[in-house]
Amino acid sequence: MSRRIGMAAVAALLLTVLPVAAQNGNTPKKAAGIKRLPDGHPDLQGTYDLATLTPMERSSGTNLVLTKEEAQKLEQQRAMARSVGDAPLKGDRAAPPKGGDGSVGAAGNVGGYNSGWLDPGSAYTVVDGQKRSAMIIDPPDGRVPPVTPAAQARMRDAASRNRPTSDAQESNDPGLERAPGAYDDPERRPLGERCLLGFGSTSGPPVLPNYFYNNLHQIVQTPDSVMILTEMVHDARIVRMNAEHLPKNIRLWLGDSVGRWEGDTLVVDTTNFTNKTRFRNSTEDLHVIERFTRVDEKSLLYRFTIDDPNTWTKQWTGEYTWPAANGRIFEYACHEGNYALTDILKGARWREKEQAAAKTKE
Repeated sequence: MSRRIGMAAVAALLLTVLPVAAQNGNTPKKAAGIKRLPDGHPDLQGTYDLATLTPMERSSGTNLVLTKEEAQKLEQQRAMARSVGDAPLKGDRAAPPKGGDGSVGAAGNVGGYNSGWLDPGSAYTVVDGQKRSAMIIDPPDGRVPPVTPAAQARMRDAASRNRPTSDAQESNDPGLERAPGAYDDPERRPLGERCLLGFGSTSGPPVLPNYFYNNLHQIVQTPDSVMILTEMVHDARIVRMNAEHLPKNIRLWLGDSVGRWEGDTLVVDTTNFTNKTRFRNSTEDLHVIERFTRVDEKSLLYRFTIDDPNTWTKQWTGEYTWPAANGRIFEYACHEGNYALTDILKGARWREKEQAAAKTKE
């Protein structure tokens, strides 16, 4: 009899504890009305267009949420600027001055993409029905936290390596040599230009808009893995579900991503970065946690948390919405048939021969 009473008491205790746990959010409720896969988890699959006017950080003194009037004004300004940029160019226009005219554009606007080729977005991201002025939600001021002294030293070192020599600075003589920079070595040129990774952080993690073009990302999902394909360049990141991280001595271009489900949210934990794929000057100790939540049939909420004690004084978090896209992702044939770098190297070798011949004559 006493055993039965004891079991009954345990059962009664469980019945009282479980509802309390649910109220505290320890047992996430399943969202209703969203498509699910056979394993019961939300179907996150689809193609999404990440183009947005929403920047990473807020301007000082601005609010996180834009009013309807503020958003409308800013979006109209962007539309007007786009219409001006899309206007036909005059065939008899003069060439830009040597070194560019200093305006916004490739290398000081000496030439590059016409705005008709670009798709930086036309609207601000909408989260919880509100248009956001920026992505960062923590810290509350919407700004990236201050960097550490070690990060400041890294930035100074990088700047010194790409800065003209003191003689060239003082004389302003363009003929004087300067300290070698990223564009003076084919193996130091930007990773995006070399077709290794999409530029900026479009490949992730964190996955961010590039504010340029090729904004599509595709998610393919199975019980064992999730693939995130980036249109820009060619990157396909594989998230291994319910797995352990690789040993620390194994470093990957996009880090090592492992996933788990917390209720209806896919949580992706990424470590094991290389020291070559630095997100905003971070180190290989960068740790990124991403959260993908199906909001409705046509959108996901994407939230990311950044942590690197060697770079920032505290971790920080941002979020924005991934709207579903009707378009398809096509191959990004990076550098296919592009002979620019080959010609640059040929030109450098030709110049070296000319200089050597000139010295011989002397």
